[in-house]
Amino acid sequence: MVDTAVETLETRQDATGAPEYEVSGTPGNETEAWWRQAVVYQIYPRSFADSDGDGIGDLPGITSRVGHLRELGVDAVWLSPFYPSALADGGYDVDDHRDVDPRIGTLDQFDALVAALHAAGIRIVVDIVPNHTSDRHAWFREALAAGPGSAARDRYVFRRGTGPDGKEPPTDWTATFGGPAWEHVGDGEWYLHLFAPEQPDLNWEHPDVRADFLRTLRFWADRGVDGFRVDVAHMLVKDLSEPLPDRARLDAAGQADGTHRLQDRDGVHEIYREWRAVFDAYDPPRTAVAEAWVPAHRRARYASPDGLGQAFNFDLLRAGWDPEDFRRIIAENLTLAAASGSSSTWVFSNHDVVRHATRYALPNGTDLPAWLLGGGKDPLPDLSRGLRRARAVTLLALALPGSTYLYQGEELGLFEVADLPDEALQDPTWLRSRGAERGRDGCRVPLPWAESGPSYGFGPGGAHLPQPEAFAGHSVEAQQDDPASTLAFYRRALAERRRLQTDESLTWVDDEPERVHFRRPGGWACVTNFGTAPVALPSGRVVLASAPLDGPLLPPDTTVWLEPDAAGDSRPGLAD
Repeated sequence: MVDTAVETLETRQDATGAPEYEVSGTPGNETEAWWRQAVVYQIYPRSFADSDGDGIGDLPGITSRVGHLRELGVDAVWLSPFYPSALADGGYDVDDHRDVDPRIGTLDQFDALVAALHAAGIRIVVDIVPNHTSDRHAWFREALAAGPGSAARDRYVFRRGTGPDGKEPPTDWTATFGGPAWEHVGDGEWYLHLFAPEQPDLNWEHPDVRADFLRTLRFWADRGVDGFRVDVAHMLVKDLSEPLPDRARLDAAGQADGTHRLQDRDGVHEIYREWRAVFDAYDPPRTAVAEAWVPAHRRARYASPDGLGQAFNFDLLRAGWDPEDFRRIIAENLTLAAASGSSSTWVFSNHDVVRHATRYALPNGTDLPAWLLGGGKDPLPDLSRGLRRARAVTLLALALPGSTYLYQGEELGLFEVADLPDEALQDPTWLRSRGAERGRDGCRVPLPWAESGPSYGFGPGGAHLPQPEAFAGHSVEAQQDDPASTLAFYRRALAERRRLQTDESLTWVDDEPERVHFRRPGGWACVTNFGTAPVALPSGRVVLASAPLDGPLLPPDTTVWLEPDAAGDSRPGLAD
């Protein structure tokens, strides 16, 4: 069990009389709690690197690029699903939770990847999808064959339909990906799927389900996996007692904490206490991070030391370009992390959202689904500004206490591919909404490794999603030897973070409303200019800036790290 951090809030004055707000605490054991201040790099396997030319990324492709990850300087890799799947939801429709999709590799190749990462000093976190299986899973096939009232169906959520012969769904609930949340199986019964029809929800009241996932956790931990990312961790436990409410009553019912019918029920934490016992049986203990889309104050229970250990904080991902929002979100999440005994997480991009280099290229408040439906043309993004801001907020996040999660390709400054042709789209959101929502394919376009070739070095052949010509200039090859490139910036930032990082505390410096300014132990500081005009740099030696500095001024949309000058010189330095 890791030591819990105890944090306090203190107010004092600096030498100029300006108030400072300090959050202080002590991290847990660094060997056991490596994740507390880690940089974790998310790999979407089908779009990272393709070794055999079939257009789909694979495990040998990832292994061949471990050198890139080592040079980048990440502490861990989070591997999105690589399990057997029909890809109804990009691999989150899992046929077998303890195997590898043959299009992606084999268990032996998985073991080779783990060995290569560990040899490079990089840990590995794998995605676990516990809310549902695929409709091709052995259990679900057994359930369909067994028929109504069978024990096999009890592992899932089946209900008798309404109307003559049960031909109408049990309720009018809708699924996350659009359309009804119930699917008819032809014998008067329907099964619940809160996502795609190919993803039937499991019944977590069933002992078989609980026992099987404990086996799954041990299976991967025994193969050297260091941690788990838990998909939709808040949705496993549901209240499906009769009578089931209709959609209007479900939406209108008062939702006191922990009492929603379908999500974030308090009973889910009993499951995660069982998982924690499995994690702690290993030396060092395994860890986990919850994907829990819950109010900020509810995340603490998922992240507690007797639960999963950490939970994703998506608040900055959803924030606009606003310094007040950033300060509030950072302060709130550090306080909540302290309450849980965990550390916070900072995220700007992942496989489910528009890349942040593009979000920041658009005006605050842009309706992103509508923008995607218009092919990314209304309004036209200012990609230069977007990349400046993306680099600035990434450097800010890397200076914060806690873990930073990076999404593959952001180190290359990749933008959202918003104009994919309709026939290329794969996301079930596009199909289930009948074109009313564009989906998430634009952030899943395969990475460019080279400036030329049929897939810009992704593989010897084409790619499963078309790449724009502009990817050539963003490729690893194009940036490798350019000291001003985004790739060089990320490498430098991660190296300096490793050098400067100490315990989990920061001191706020409240000096300019358009700046976010704080200091970390050892006296180094991070300053971000959210304003429209340059501001004076504080004193200190410049360690790194997200964009070129303007002499003694910090330009708009720029972050700088400073540390005390060894010779006592308080004049600002120059960015390398």
